[in-house]
Amino acid sequence: MSSAPEHKPTFAAVSLSEQIGTAAPFLLIPVLVVLGFVAIGAPSSWLTLTVSGLAMGTMIFIMASGLTLVFGLMDVINFGHGAFISVGAFVGISVLMTLGGWTEAPSLALNMGAVLLAVVAAMAVTGVLGWGFERIIVRPVYGAHLKQILITVGGLIVIEQLIHVVWGPEEIFFTRPETLKGAVTFGGAAVEKYRLLAVVVGIALFVAMRMVLRRTKIGLIVRAGVENGEMVEALGYRLRLVFIGVFIAGSALAGLGGVMWGLYQEVITAGMGEEMMILVFIVVIIGGLGSVEGAFIGALLVGLLQNYVAFLEPKLALVSNIALMTAILLWRPQGMLPVVKAK
Repeated sequence: MSSAPEHKPTFAAVSLSEQIGTAAPFLLIPVLVVLGFVAIGAPSSWLTLTVSGLAMGTMIFIMASGLTLVFGLMDVINFGHGAFISVGAFVGISVLMTLGGWTEAPSLALNMGAVLLAVVAAMAVTGVLGWGFERIIVRPVYGAHLKQILITVGGLIVIEQLIHVVWGPEEIFFTRPETLKGAVTFGGAAVEKYRLLAVVVGIALFVAMRMVLRRTKIGLIVRAGVENGEMVEALGYRLRLVFIGVFIAGSALAGLGGVMWGLYQEVITAGMGEEMMILVFIVVIIGGLGSVEGAFIGALLVGLLQNYVAFLEPKLALVSNIALMTAILLWRPQGMLPVVKAK
């Protein structure tokens, strides 16, 4: 007499559990948006705050995306990343102010051309600065986290002082290009044009990074290097060059983020990068080290939460992101979408 086939529900249950666990972080954004709508009540105010939060989140992601790869791939705690944000802002805004005829003209083509030149200049300068920073400051302290913190903070301070030398100690105020001023109206809600542009740029960058990391050979090497660097080197790839390339790219992205954030605030200071590093590190930590997707989700959560809380209870806005990080880490101590490294 044959026995009944053995029933094994465990594997299906584990698989379903893993699927739910993977999808959960992606559901946090729509859940937060719905909760914000319920708490705010007025649809027009909610829409304005949501777009503002998405714009803020995408700009934070631009600044954090390079750092999360550097952190995940190279195991480097680089507080000097904030200096690249500040330098990028000053270089980019200097270019925009030089091209005053383009930015003041009521021409979208001229305005966007000026912004594009500013972005290219900022990314080129910060990319080169990142290359020198890695060679001179970071390279001698690979594998020593305490030394990395001390020496990169020192590098941040030095670069901030050099900004004072080159551009002066005062804040620089400016206005956005003519066609990026003002707002558009959706159903009674006024949404700034520049914030819509920031959302588009941030999402486009996320999609581009994801495609490069998942569909190109260099992306495969980077992801493999994050998970198991020794195996990548054993296969004959020069991971050291990949390290340098990622560091330069991360520095250039910080420069892009600096330009975007400067245009967002319409004022730049030497210490703006240092101030932004708090939010950048919160995003990197809650997203999961080395995870671009995690950083993107974390940045949007930070931007949305800060805008909603600042509207509902301004006094709590300063601690809202710390509370978010605490809640995420209590739920997932390694971050929402951590890259698991081979042991």
